[in-house]
Amino acid sequence: MTGGSGGGPKSGYIIAIDQGTTNTKAILVSAAGEVVAKSSAPLKSNYPRPGWAEQSSDDIWASVQAVIAELVDANPEAGIAGLAIANQRETLVVWDAETGKPIIPAMLWQCRRTAQACEALIEQGQDPMVVEATGLSINALFPASKLAWVMQNVPEARTLAIQGRLRAGTVDSWLLYKLTGGKEFATDHSNASRTQLFNTGTLRWDEGLCDLFGVPLSALPQVRASDSQFGEVAGGATALPAGVPILAMMGDSHAALYGHRVRTPGLVKATYGTGSSLMTLTPQRVLSKNGLSSTIAWSDAQGVAYALEGNITVSAQAAAFAAEMLGLLDAKALSALAKTVPDAAGVIFVPALAGLGAPHWNDKVSGTISGMTLATTRAHIARATLDAIVLQVADVFIAMEKDLGARLDGLLADGGASSNDFLMQLQADVLDRPVTRSGQAEVGAMGVATMALAGLGMASSCKNDVRSEFRPDLEAVTWRTEVRDGWQSMLARLTAH
Repeated sequence: MTGGSGGGPKSGYIIAIDQGTTNTKAILVSAAGEVVAKSSAPLKSNYPRPGWAEQSSDDIWASVQAVIAELVDANPEAGIAGLAIANQRETLVVWDAETGKPIIPAMLWQCRRTAQACEALIEQGQDPMVVEATGLSINALFPASKLAWVMQNVPEARTLAIQGRLRAGTVDSWLLYKLTGGKEFATDHSNASRTQLFNTGTLRWDEGLCDLFGVPLSALPQVRASDSQFGEVAGGATALPAGVPILAMMGDSHAALYGHRVRTPGLVKATYGTGSSLMTLTPQRVLSKNGLSSTIAWSDAQGVAYALEGNITVSAQAAAFAAEMLGLLDAKALSALAKTVPDAAGVIFVPALAGLGAPHWNDKVSGTISGMTLATTRAHIARATLDAIVLQVADVFIAMEKDLGARLDGLLADGGASSNDFLMQLQADVLDRPVTRSGQAEVGAMGVATMALAGLGMASSCKNDVRSEFRPDLEAVTWRTEVRDGWQSMLARLTAH
């Protein structure tokens, strides 16, 4: 390999960034689609008030600079043919175009500070119009209400908007802006479709939605296909030489679906992270009647690919939370304890620690444990926590089948918690479908890398993805019926108030 970016497209490497909530990861991928190096940098989230969730936008950018530098320093002979970006979605960054400085901390996707404002819009009867345009029911998860809050509560935002200097976008647009030294302000269709300001039918920012939320259209990025050449790295922005092209951008969940090599409907991708995102391709744009989101999976030379998605607010995070409450070291210790009992003995844990996400969408429900008796042990609570993770995923999976009017063939799993064999077997048992786990830990990063490589005429898939399959236990029929019935009864009681 030659150094710098002069190795030529057939001998170059792709650096794929996976910018997540808890850390930023990067992988170095060869022209043959092989992951040859990895890097990671942690990130801290802040919770200054109940319901608020924030991160430093500058820290997000610094973490991206750090992982790029680590890969470049450790692989000096690798000719970098391009960058690709997968990013945490629905997190809002707002900055001054002139100074390049954020005007508030990034409002994380988990932030619920706008929940009441969203409820007010729903009570006004605005939800059907918003769903028709965006495929998304009004909710604090999405950036539209977050940006509305900024416009109402941050005087500097209004001043900058008047001056034409206000920039507001998802994390991908922030990183693109910084990587290109402020020359490019753009996003892709997948990220735009998650803002609740983008019309997924017309493929344009919706002026009516901007008016509804009170946000300036002028502050929003240009929307491009996911496989566009978004710009070039500016000199001094990173450890990379100037001129390295940015070849692909996708939201992390969309990139994971692409990384699983899903190109046609039939399978569901589930990412087990802080929250969980399930996504399945649809033959055309489908508006959900069962509590899911209609979204754009990605866009490329073949056109726009549509999908249904369900977002679970607290998923694997429930295991970390329960471990701390039980005085255990970590989620791994919780799982080990859970395996010591055959079931949860009637204990049900609903981990609505930040409200209930898809397909229930209820911010008024809080975390609840029921069914405990004097015979209940810590092991039963641990088992109920793992049950809750897979039951929430099953709720979304079943809602997808209802919307599509068709049986889905199985689940493709990725994300940190998917490494837990016990959890994956529980998932197969509760779904009564096979669960296939990717052997590639960075499947989202691999997804955007694959898209970038395809754009350069290189590899079309990952070469070192050894998968594991978990098939439903034939003896789990009784348990599956009992645990699903108990879960549904508990949800019905909680959501009836």
